[in-house]
Amino acid sequence: MTAAAHGSPTAELLAALAVDLPPDRLLTDASVMASYVHDEAEWAEHGTPAVVVRPQSTAEVAAVVRVCARLGVPVVTRGAGTGLSGGANAVEGCVVLSTERMREIVEINSAERLAVVQPGVVNDHLRAAVAEHGLWYPPDPASAPWSTIGGNVATNAGGLCCVKYGVTRDYVLALEVVTADGEVVRIGRRTAKGVAGYDMVGLLVGSEGTLGVVTEVTVRLRPLRTTAPRTVVGFFDTLAAAGDAVSRVTARGLQPAAFELIDRVCLHAVNAWKHAGLPEDAAALLLAQTDLPEPAALQEAEAILEEFTAAGAREAVLSTDPVEAEALFDARRLAYPALEQRGEAMLTEDVCLPRGLLAEMLGRIERIAVEHDVVIATVAHAGDGNLHPLMLTPHGDEAAKARTRAAFDAIIDSALELGGTVTGEHGVGLLKRDGMRRELGPGVLAMQRAIKAALDPRDILNPGKVLG
Repeated sequence: MTAAAHGSPTAELLAALAVDLPPDRLLTDASVMASYVHDEAEWAEHGTPAVVVRPQSTAEVAAVVRVCARLGVPVVTRGAGTGLSGGANAVEGCVVLSTERMREIVEINSAERLAVVQPGVVNDHLRAAVAEHGLWYPPDPASAPWSTIGGNVATNAGGLCCVKYGVTRDYVLALEVVTADGEVVRIGRRTAKGVAGYDMVGLLVGSEGTLGVVTEVTVRLRPLRTTAPRTVVGFFDTLAAAGDAVSRVTARGLQPAAFELIDRVCLHAVNAWKHAGLPEDAAALLLAQTDLPEPAALQEAEAILEEFTAAGAREAVLSTDPVEAEALFDARRLAYPALEQRGEAMLTEDVCLPRGLLAEMLGRIERIAVEHDVVIATVAHAGDGNLHPLMLTPHGDEAAKARTRAAFDAIIDSALELGGTVTGEHGVGLLKRDGMRRELGPGVLAMQRAIKAALDPRDILNPGKVLG
């Protein structure tokens, strides 16, 4: 008898879902469901879902959650699956609730500078749509061409611009949410200010689908930037020198709009894939961009250039070619997919440090790579101390896999020793649960578990993630 046989739990679940959902919303074919069972986190465990549901409205999402609440079936909400922590991985026998069909931009309000969108809207699509109204949505994760607003909200995603303009939480004004018992509620506000009650929006943003299912997002917008940015490029012989340059820029009180680091391994990968012509003998490339109006932009760029030189840059230049500058930032965005072209397993870290300790952490990462005999490529949102060491491991090499896991843990330990955090923007998911426990301690964990128990007493919303 198959799992979907008459009288089985799966058959009961499918029959209950079919009451409120058209047949095309339900996917049960194992080969089709296979593409929905995990995100891009390497080696994060996953189960087999009973069904994948693709609702098109809030009412359909609520119907799904009500069925799951009644039957005690877990609900794992999924966006585009670009996550890097296992937060959207299926658990055994669950309903995977994909928001891919909920991609309507409901409203763009130029007067109030806000937009209302469904969770399946792709980040870049929103940015393009609001740009037509002279507006800008700043959060820009490297996955912006594919990742969705719902997924960005789930992990509180950041990106290249967050050093100056903030992360997703800074732009979410209100949410429509389906609670763990299937009730539809609205939290937050559309006004510029508001302090009525607890900050439920701030709580839900970054909760990785463990406290509710987001079905609509109201985001704050900014005026579209119209000045041409100035870009400062620095090449360094050591990662420590690049880290020192970041500390110097920060200590001087400068505020680049973007401040990124790419190490030698990443430079090689981008060159091999895109023939970008980047210098491969430098240990690191730093990119800083200022978007101030002139003449302040030139003054800030020249000050950044001074600090790069003072930190020992072998070459530091102020780019006058916006096309060249954009190509360099494209190289930063392409680092992750370029490394994927090597055909190896890639375990991604996401630690964040006080900016003054960036040089120390970069040095520790280099030593960890040597001690564990692991190739580690590093990219970073250097301006806010957010490092992404990427550990590359040949497929099928179990000894290398064990060394890589040990290096992963050593990086987390080092970040915590230096007063950092185990995740800056990718979320906890499955991969960072142990690290989060060490970071927060038992008292804070008890508070978080109390919140989870209050909002999801049956523990059906993405169980096993974040808090474990």
